[in-house]
Amino acid sequence: MSEKKEPGLWDGFKAFLMRGNVVDLAVAVVIGAAFTNIVNAVVKGIINPLVGAIGTKNLDHYSSCLSSTCQGEQGIQILWGTVLGAALSFVITAAVVYFLMVLPMAKYLARVEARRKAKEGTQEVIEVTELEVLKEIRDALIAQRGSGHSQQ
Repeated sequence: MSEKKEPGLWDGFKAFLMRGNVVDLAVAVVIGAAFTNIVNAVVKGIINPLVGAIGTKNLDHYSSCLSSTCQGEQGIQILWGTVLGAALSFVITAAVVYFLMVLPMAKYLARVEARRKAKEGTQEVIEVTELEVLKEIRDALIAQRGSGHSQQ
């Protein structure tokens, strides 16, 4: 009476960790964290100085006052510069990811797929040619068998 033992908690955890998508996700998080530093450097070193040529280098200083007096932390301030900075950071991140990672990878994968289809197409031509040769052999054998029966 050997009953199958259900996998234990540790076995399930090991199986979860060994899945490919978990490792891919971990790599993506680490790469994303490193990539964040690059984007922040681009924003701090290029975008903020360009914006600073128009106004201030730090977008956090842009705000509007909703109350009659806004001095220091008194009054109601709308910090729209912070929102603008976050939106710019997002757009820059998306553009860098798209143009430096997604677009080149899509082109590469399209080339690989085109090569695979071309190779597959030539293989089909070879297979069709082989099939035609086999049909010709079959037809020749049938013709030989037919001519052999008529001679007897």
